[in-house]
Amino acid sequence: MDELLERVRSGYDRIGPHEAASAAGEGALLVDIRYAALREKDGLIPGALIVERNELEWRLDPQGSHRAPEAVSHDLPVVVICNEGYASSLAVLSLRQLGLHRATDLIGGFQAWRAAGLPVDRPTGA
Repeated sequence: MDELLERVRSGYDRIGPHEAASAAGEGALLVDIRYAALREKDGLIPGALIVERNELEWRLDPQGSHRAPEAVSHDLPVVVICNEGYASSLAVLSLRQLGLHRATDLIGGFQAWRAAGLPVDRPTGA
């Protein structure tokens, strides 16, 4: 699996938490693919689009019939966020195969975002 991740990641530039926050401020779409239990436990990145991993391609394909309203173009900068930055790399490969050539992922995932002191909305009831 390490070799696969290395091969996938060699095809694009990954970004860190502060770069992801800056990219969002410049119009990039942050996409949180963590499963519900992790979001409920750890919280949410304000403004991030929540898309379960198994729906990602359906929701982000700008030409798809089930696309999210935010999926407006193949030129859209997308930053995929998982929990620790592993599943997101494989998701980026899939998005790039769909034509989302500006897709990247967050090094270290949500945990790196939180560790960097960036904003996190606590889940309701927490």
